[in-house]
Amino acid sequence: MYKTSLSAAFAALLAMSASSAYAAGGHGKSEAGEPGKSSDVTSTIEVVMYDNYYEPESISVKEGETVRFIVKNAGTLVHEFNIGTAKMLEDHAPEMQMMVDHGVLEADKINHDVAKKMQASMGHGMHEMPNSALLEPGKTGEVIWKFPEHAELEFGCTVPGHYESGMVGEFSLSH
Repeated sequence: MYKTSLSAAFAALLAMSASSAYAAGGHGKSEAGEPGKSSDVTSTIEVVMYDNYYEPESISVKEGETVRFIVKNAGTLVHEFNIGTAKMLEDHAPEMQMMVDHGVLEADKINHDVAKKMQASMGHGMHEMPNSALLEPGKTGEVIWKFPEHAELEFGCTVPGHYESGMVGEFSLSH
């Protein structure tokens, strides 16, 4: 009983710290930019996710530009398109691991029922972030993002093991 309670408390603490670190960087305005408005979109870019790479591997955008990303998962695994700094993506990884550990993320599907239970008990699990699309194989999503001035940004998949195997791309920001 004590071990179970301690494990649950540790998991909750880890979830809060991972979510808090990422919330500061990914859920609102941050050094990586901010959620964009459809009415401000100046370009649309299609990104295709394969098993473990993106096409394109690098994307050029203008500083301050609002871009609509149409993201398609053409792989056989669940993948994520997540915009942020390298540090933001690193800080988000423990939350994604926790989603795997709790059965939310399976290799080729997202268990939405388990995600709802995790959301209710831990405050996260639904992975509803404006800078990210988490998609099952064959699914398409959209991210509308307003880019900042002068930032070193990338896009990556923080499903455990994917980023580490090279599922990361870079943004080039220009004036």
